Amino acid sequence: MRFRLVTVALLAAVLAACGGSGDSGSGASAAATGFTAPETSSPPVEPPATGAAPWPAPTDPMGLSQKAGLAGEPAESLQYHVHSHLDVFVNGSRVQVPAGIGIDTTNPSVASFPLDGGGTSWGLKAACATPCISPLHTHDPSGIIHTESANAKPHVLGQFFIQWDVALNPQCVGGYCTPSDTISFYVDGKPSIGDPTQIELADGREIAIVIGSPPAIIPSTFDTSAA
Repeated sequence: MRFRLVTVALLAAVLAACGGSGDSGSGASAAATGFTAPETSSPPVEPPATGAAPWPAPTDPMGLSQKAGLAGEPAESLQYHVHSHLDVFVNGSRVQVPAGIGIDTTNPSVASFPLDGGGTSWGLKAACATPCISPLHTHDPSGIIHTESANAKPHVLGQFFIQWDVALNPQCVGGYCTPSDTISFYVDGKPSIGDPTQIELADGREIAIVIGSPPAIIPSTFDTSAA
């Protein structure tokens, strides 16, 4: 009888330890992104970048699009077509927002185009046989964020950062976190408070993230003719 009681007690302890480990992992994932995406059946993707800038375009754009709650498409849909702009500064220097975020640049129907002055832009030369572009994406490194969708629901900055695979929440941008680093958010040149992941990517909107010492001028507009 004593042996049976000890065995039951040991089994209960093992089960309790396993359950605790699974719960803590789920909470850490939500805190890292600052944006809660719907459940999907997509394969796991790399955790968001938590290091110093620059942050390159990730290698799993379609998986990250699903993580952000956005369905990849075989071609761009222009029923809902808006452009916003993102500037990121670290100690006064601009961090490049990469070209090709939200685009599967390895797909044979996706082509690269050289830009004047250097750099590359990505676009579709034909419809893809499989989903290759998110309705939220960048074509070039100008910082212009394109929303080209059949659904008129606006997107938010948190979804873009999930696709960029860079951590974003009220305390952190990538590996920069308060209070060690000062972080400020601006919308159309005015300070923005609250959760930055919920900033709407509205048409013509200029969003600036300032980490450390600010630039001489906080941008309030962008050249919409370049979109």
